[in-house]
Amino acid sequence: MQRRLVKDGQIEYNNRDMKRTFNIQAAQLAGEKISVSGWVHSRRDHGGLIFVDLRDHTGLLQLVFNSDDPEMFSLAEELRDEFVIRAEGMVRERAAGLKNDKIPTGAVELVVERLTLLNRAETLPIQPFAEENQAGEDLRFKYRYLDLRRPKMQEMLKKRAEMYRRIHQYMDDRDFIEIQTPILANSSPEGARDFLIPSRLQENKFYALPQAPQQFKQLLMVGGVPRYYQLAACFRDEDPRADRLYGEFYQLDLEMSFVEDGEEVRREVEPLMQQLATEFAGKKLLDLSGLAVGDGSPIPRISYRDAMETYGSDKPDLRFGMELVELTKTFADTKFGVFKQAECIKAICVKNGASLSRKQIDQFTDIAKSEGAGGLPYIKYVKIKHPDEARGYVIPITSSDFYGYDAISPVAKHLSDEEHGLLIEKMNPEDGDVIFFGADTRPVVNAVLGRLRNEFATHFNLKDPSLVAFAWIIDFPFYEWDDHGKKLDFGHNPFSMPKGGLQALESATTDAEKLAIVADQFDMVMNGYEICSGGVRNHNPAVLYKVFDLLGFSESYVEEKFGAMLNAFKYGAPPHAGCAFGVDRILMELIDETNVRETLAFPKNGSGVDVMMDSPSTVDPAQLKELGL
Repeated sequence: MQRRLVKDGQIEYNNRDMKRTFNIQAAQLAGEKISVSGWVHSRRDHGGLIFVDLRDHTGLLQLVFNSDDPEMFSLAEELRDEFVIRAEGMVRERAAGLKNDKIPTGAVELVVERLTLLNRAETLPIQPFAEENQAGEDLRFKYRYLDLRRPKMQEMLKKRAEMYRRIHQYMDDRDFIEIQTPILANSSPEGARDFLIPSRLQENKFYALPQAPQQFKQLLMVGGVPRYYQLAACFRDEDPRADRLYGEFYQLDLEMSFVEDGEEVRREVEPLMQQLATEFAGKKLLDLSGLAVGDGSPIPRISYRDAMETYGSDKPDLRFGMELVELTKTFADTKFGVFKQAECIKAICVKNGASLSRKQIDQFTDIAKSEGAGGLPYIKYVKIKHPDEARGYVIPITSSDFYGYDAISPVAKHLSDEEHGLLIEKMNPEDGDVIFFGADTRPVVNAVLGRLRNEFATHFNLKDPSLVAFAWIIDFPFYEWDDHGKKLDFGHNPFSMPKGGLQALESATTDAEKLAIVADQFDMVMNGYEICSGGVRNHNPAVLYKVFDLLGFSESYVEEKFGAMLNAFKYGAPPHAGCAFGVDRILMELIDETNVRETLAFPKNGSGVDVMMDSPSTVDPAQLKELGL
């Protein structure tokens, strides 16, 4: 419908050029003739009257069909759910007792004067609007075009678009230049498997889809670009999980020239994440300046070592406490065999954990075993007024309110009174709390308690979805030990600058010395998810050669894999730094979605299959022959 503004401020409509009106607009158009289009959401036949709820992306609008027009009324009788129609007519206010306050258009209805059937619909294989018995993931993904009709999916698409708009605005305001980098690239060791694309023109040679635009953005810095960004498509052949997409994902990729300190990058991008959390998602930011292992910033900088020792993870959820407490020295002289033979002993205190049943504790024990633990020692603490009330080991406490604790546990009797006292002093349990122990090698203890910390928080609903806890994890080890390959490997990627530069690399001769090298790398974590990885880049050819040399790779290997970047570094490469944010994972957390696949319009399933397009699939042998395969 064509509109024009007249002098008295009223809107006048020209019915000779009637254009489609969105349903939501009808609420303000009583007395006007409009045209609306959409899907039949429901139909109700009341004899001489037919009511149809018409749905478009803005919501529902009630259509009214009178039997005065037999031809149109007959067509209306044929309408079924999800038929696509266009209706023209007069908007009128509903009678007082017939208004629907539950929808924005509930005060009006459209009396249809002309109906056009645009397309029919067969019975849907899934029911997008059913409140219960939603189809499983594979069936929804097979018919994703129907699943997208759900209001939740429509809202997700809008939210994703809005997030992209905010990102573009933020980066543009800070003089970043948006540049698209190649999709067909070369294979490089960046921590995941490549997707390979055979070349027809270059026989027996392959492109690789980029795991990230890493080399290209560094080359842009050499090319004189001061600040680069893009919302980049990235491709990694990694196993999918709830927070990781298979195949393709999207990241906000950025780089800044003449930057030699990762803190400069962190300060530049931190406000964007704050804005997305508060203004975009409407959540509350937690001030973590009082965190014991942080640097005193509201968004703390935490060393990798401190994160692993305190939370058992380099991506800790900081919306709750439950820190890992070191007890190795506390039990240095213990007689308890499990503790005595352990390299490391730590514990977590689970508030109100005494409510856990034996069956539930067994389930958590299975989780601990899956992370390498031999079992899960614990002590329940229950206040008693008299030792006769105890069911376990009695721990007297000097108090006017109660006699002491009933320590209910298979472990309690094996500890001395002194050890019990030191344990209570260290852990400070309250009535109804449970202390769970990890006793093994340090990596196993950290992994077990880090996993349990997260699982207990989920069980006791400690992860408040209205809160966002950001933190930067810094000072990552440059190299790490690969247990599977029994060798050293890169901790993140080979493109970051090791702290201490070439001197630090040249002085490292043993595996232990190599493992002690720290990279100027950092991650941002949000509510237990890694959402960003970045660092100060290596722009010195000698350093890059040495980085690979310490792992046994020759200079020729480096030149083969990174020839373009190496050559570029010889012609005046400025120092530079940058990072990349996983936008899919960020959106998942900010819209309270539990599966990252639900943040894409057309995702692959948990097996990496596009069940809608039947991809991956076999191809015509003639195509393979043309490629020399």
